[in-house]
Parts: sequence; C-alpha cells; structure tokens
Amino acid sequence: MHLRSLIRANSFCLLALLLACGEQRPASVSAQVTNSPDPHIGTCPIFSANNVWNRTVQTRPVHTRSADYVNRIGTSKPVHPNFGSTADNGIPITLMTQQTAKVKISFMYADESDAGGYPIPGNALIEGGTNAPSSTDRHIILVDQVRCMLYELGGAQPQSGGSWTAAAGIKMDLMSDTLRPDTWTSTDAAGLPILPGLLRYDEVAQGEIRHAIRFTAQQTQKAHVWPARHDASSITDESYPPMGTRFRLKANFDISGFSRENQVILRALQRYGMILSDNGSSWFLIGSPDSRWNDDDLHKLQQVTGSNFEAVDVSDWEMAPSSARTDPTASS
Repeated sequence: MHLRSLIRANSFCLLALLLACGEQRPASVSAQVTNSPDPHIGTCPIFSANNVWNRTVQTRPVHTRSADYVNRIGTSKPVHPNFGSTADNGIPITLMTQQTAKVKISFMYADESDAGGYPIPGNALIEGGTNAPSSTDRHIILVDQVRCMLYELGGAQPQSGGSWTAAAGIKMDLMSDTLRPDTWTSTDAAGLPILPGLLRYDEVAQGEIRHAIRFTAQQTQKAHVWPARHDASSITDESYPPMGTRFRLKANFDISGFSRENQVILRALQRYGMILSDNGSSWFLIGSPDSRWNDDDLHKLQQVTGSNFEAVDVSDWEMAPSSARTDPTASS
C-alpha cells in the first residue's frame, strides 16, 4: 500500500475510534492539518497528491505571455496578504465531525450551483463575521470530516425559519479530483473551490505549505484555462491573464531576509506557485484568519512586487478536461 493510502486509512481509523468512544467535538474547530506529506485538513485529504493544486511548478517553462500577464496585473504593485489575526480578516473554515441537519438554500445562480441541502451548523464561521454587510463576499467553507465532503457558499445570508440564501454553492468530494462542469461558476470567479488554495497558519507552523495559493487580479481576460471552469470579464485582449493561470515567485528571489513564517509562504510561492482564482485587488494572497498570525510581520511580504513573479505553462498536465488530476509523467 502506498504511503498516501496508509495515511488516509489511519486518519479514518482514528476518526472512527473518536466517534465510537462518543467523544463530542464542537461544530466549528481550528482548521488544523495532520502530519501528512500531502495537503490535509482535519482528518481529510484535500484532493490527491497529483491534483493540480498540489503539484510543484519549479521546473515548469515560463509561459510565452508571462511578461504581458505580469505587466497587466502590475509589475510595481506589492503582494498583499488578505488575511490576518482578527476573525474578520480572511476566509474562515468550519470543520464538522457531528451529524448536522441540511438546510435549504435559495441560490442567485441556481443553474450553476450544486442543488440540495447544505449542512450549516448554528455556529458556522462566515467571512467578515456574522454581521458582515450583505454587499461583501460572506463565504462559508464547511468540511464534513466524517464523509470528507467540502461545501462552499458565497454571499450566504440566514433567513427566518432556518433557510439561507446565497449567490452560489458547491459540493465537492475531497477524495476525488473531478472538476465542476465547464463554464460553471463557484464561490469564486474561476469556478474553482476556495479551500485548496487558502493559506492556513497551521501549515506555516509545521514549516511547509504543500499546495498552490489562490490570488486575485484587478483585471482579467474573458477566458479561462484548465483547471479553471469560469471567467468573469468583458476584456478580450489576450495580454490580460485568463482565470486559472499559474504563477510562481522567481527562483532567484532572495527570501533569506524574511522571518521564518514568511519564508514558508515565499518558499511555497516558489515551489507550488499560485493560481489566479478571482477578480479583486492585484496580487492579493487569500488565507484564513488565525489569532497566531503576526500582522506586522505579514505586511513585510509587501516587499515582494509583481516584477518578482512569472507565469508558467502547465498545459501538458491536463489529462481530461473534467479532472484536476495531472499527468504524472509530465515534469513539475
């Protein structure tokens, strides 16, 4: 049995023992990671080790439009960590181990949302907090650790009677690499899940981030490239980056002068890079709030600017348009 299979098996065994012993856990807990070589959250894998989010890009060729893309996003614009130590700064994650009743959701984009109920616990964490304005993103990220299912909602608003409204919602099996239907949106403009690209403090504390990071750009092309499924722009100029474009921090960027925590982030940007996932402010890295983040230290990441990045070509990784699993014979 492969190491990855052993780790998964042990994780499920541990969870079964906890449940069998009657241990009760809160619906919302810290978004911890297990001691695994592959990305995990709680007791669940975040897709396979060969998923596009989890492959390194150190030796990938520079994209032929790299200079154009970087220029359009902004060569002098700084990286901005769009997360921090306060609960309203970042996209929180709610982990669940107890059975939670599913509630009805009325979607704005019902034709591109996954139908059926969503298990929203009473204390589900909402981006920006419970009282965040309705005009904000108000994301809810739910991980069912018993079934290893991911549920994401955008623009989520509770209604009287226990139902909810939302702009869009997705359901994904964390043990599968299946992508959403092409042209479907999600809780971000690229039609991708948010969870696999979030920066989480627990990963930094363990000393290594083993996945690409999601980021935003102010202006994007009216196009998307694998693994993205959707785009949200009217710009047809091909010098603008399409949704799903992969970038990396240049290998010659010296990270030695940064703190240990920031070096972990910067090293991940060099090894795994980042995926253009949404429209927003340029070079904004998206993460989860955690009281252990040092906001002053995170702000030092703004010493990194667009000129320190390059777009990379991962087109030969794609084996099937509907799958995020990459070709294992293609280089990383």
